[in-house]
Amino acid sequence: MTVNEMTIAITGAARGLGAAIARGLAARHTRLALIDLDEDAMAGTLKDCVSLGATARCYAANVSDEAAVETVFATVADDLGGIDGLINNAGILRDGLLVKVKDGEVLGRLSLDDWQAVIDVNLTGVFLCGRAAATHMIRGGRGGAIVNMSSISRAGNFGQSNYSAAKAGVAALTTVWAKELARHGIRVNAIAPGFVKTEMVASMKPEMLERMAAGIPAGRLCTPEEIAHACLYLLENDYMNGRILEIDGGLRL
Repeated sequence: MTVNEMTIAITGAARGLGAAIARGLAARHTRLALIDLDEDAMAGTLKDCVSLGATARCYAANVSDEAAVETVFATVADDLGGIDGLINNAGILRDGLLVKVKDGEVLGRLSLDDWQAVIDVNLTGVFLCGRAAATHMIRGGRGGAIVNMSSISRAGNFGQSNYSAAKAGVAALTTVWAKELARHGIRVNAIAPGFVKTEMVASMKPEMLERMAAGIPAGRLCTPEEIAHACLYLLENDYMNGRILEIDGGLRL
């Protein structure tokens, strides 16, 4: 199935990678369900997608809320005639050291609230949305494709206990779901981006961006459009299943 025949839900569609992926799919005239909590920012993504020729609708939902997820995916399926694809992208950051120490004195610790917030959105949210989407794909009888958003941080990144744990969990879910859902014609893959030049990263000081790029063999940061291109490949290649694409410019050789 090509993307112009599919109805695809995208979580975290208001900005960053989610918005870039939505625009990339919109250019292929895909039917899109844009899901995010930030309705104002999501309206901008919707406008871009419609101008590119897509049929698109916005849906406000908290991906860590089970009832909200069940409701929004049922609504999407009713509105757009089923669900064929999911880009499981919504995520947040709450970085911090496990224990912050200076001169032998403990100054702070990663809070349980910051741990839980990231796990709730980045891992539980992926589980809830993946489960809901797979349910509607099975009921629709057309199969489908799920693309989860992991990260190279799943291998462990300084100051990111919560984020790294969540993204490692996403990678594990991808493998499990690929095995379980294959018999229903549903493929599940993931993307593990390296450093991507999103709006937040692009606003950093130039010297900091230069230091980040210097450690990447490719010599630059990834663009959101390159992640969008990888999503397109995973959605359309019917033999890709249970794999994690590391789009990192050679950072993890």
